[in-house]
Amino acid sequence: MQDFARASALYGFDSLAEEYGLPHKALLKEVGLPENTLDHLQGLVSYRRFLALLELSAKQAGDPLFGLKLGLRQGITVLGPIVYLLNNASTVGEALSELRQYFHLHMGAAHVEVSAYGDKIQLAYRVLDPKQPGINHGAELALGVGRKMLKTLMGHNWTPHPMLLEHAPQAPLQAYRDVLGIVPRFNSDTTALLLDPEELELPLSEADPALHQLIRAHLDTLQRLSDLELPGYVSNLMRDLLPQGRVKVDQVAECMAMSRRTLQRRLGESGTSFQKVLDDTRQNMALRYLRDSQLQVTQLSDLLGYADLSAFSRAFTRWFGMPPSRWTPDNIG
Repeated sequence: MQDFARASALYGFDSLAEEYGLPHKALLKEVGLPENTLDHLQGLVSYRRFLALLELSAKQAGDPLFGLKLGLRQGITVLGPIVYLLNNASTVGEALSELRQYFHLHMGAAHVEVSAYGDKIQLAYRVLDPKQPGINHGAELALGVGRKMLKTLMGHNWTPHPMLLEHAPQAPLQAYRDVLGIVPRFNSDTTALLLDPEELELPLSEADPALHQLIRAHLDTLQRLSDLELPGYVSNLMRDLLPQGRVKVDQVAECMAMSRRTLQRRLGESGTSFQKVLDDTRQNMALRYLRDSQLQVTQLSDLLGYADLSAFSRAFTRWFGMPPSRWTPDNIG
């Protein structure tokens, strides 16, 4: 699922957008993301649409440093359970090594590297498809997050080293200095934060070896289960799309910025199919609405995207062994 990032990568987007007077839900909708994306931060979003959102927001805000400011605002919290692993590593070097190992659980569209860079160590950010529009905003956001992460790990007295960016400045250099306190090195051969080698040996004061081992085991489990999250993400999309009419595989694939064939293949690898996810989603929605609302059967049929009432009635009978006209809350526990 290389095009995906956790929706947590948009943590704080709503508040920053509103500071610029921008309606965050309208921005999400314009780039093809569900308006309730920020209500499900553990879900997945298309990285291409994530970049499009940053680019659109920067343009409408009139601030080319929108992405950088969002990354600095987010800091380490966007990494979810990976945060606890890093905080309980024994040294900065161990924390960065584990960030490299588990970063794909946060974002499948990019990875981080920890390697030598001259006499320094680089914490580099690599996007798998660097030709995407908005990539510069994404890079600045990532390094903003990385800078706050290093300050969290090494303490507030840590003095930042240069920030390297492969692109040209998106704003006057003074604007970067005002935000960062330093001016990044632009047009570099890497996108990275630099550290002194000895900084990797710095111990982390909050390290708890037992808790560290427990969290690592949890992340290893998540790593094995990550492919199983795709059906849940598709189902969430269907819930948003069904009230607008019939949901088709091409429509969902477009929302996820992947081809129809790739979506079907990925669902097959997860042990299901598009039709099964659609059927299960409709069944769960039908049960919830019948229990918790006063909708008429005809209204429910429309809400679930059926072409006509008879098609809904046949599906309902298959699910629950009776037509919707005979259903009562006591029929199903």
